[in-house]
Amino acid sequence: MNIMRGIMALCVAGGLAAAAQADHAGKVVYHVSEIEKVGFALGNIRNHINGVGGADHVEIVLVAHGPALKAFHDTIDANPKIMDRVSALQGAGVRFEACGNTMNAQSVSLDDLMGSFARRDEGGVVRIADLQSQGYLYIRP
Repeated sequence: MNIMRGIMALCVAGGLAAAAQADHAGKVVYHVSEIEKVGFALGNIRNHINGVGGADHVEIVLVAHGPALKAFHDTIDANPKIMDRVSALQGAGVRFEACGNTMNAQSVSLDDLMGSFARRDEGGVVRIADLQSQGYLYIRP
């Protein structure tokens, strides 16, 4: 009898944990800090949106810091593929956030970045931790 109660308690606890995770499955933070992975990360985000049935089924924030932020600089020699992907993803509701520390180090302002970025003065990694504490799932391609 005690074994059955234990099994039932584990099943209930597992179900509650799965339900709690499902509640947050629609909120995801992507983390990119390596410039070589920016295109890959943007492709992952596009595939993520398609895989869940569209932008209405997921809330995605991309937090960029370190060398990766250079890929988002809006300059004459900016990568047109990156620009197109950023524009399309922002149109789908993806929020792009830049580390304020990295922006200072690279001497760029929000006007120097493509699309619509938000500046996170607390720093990229602090922002990622904050989003995780709010139930966002963490993905680092």
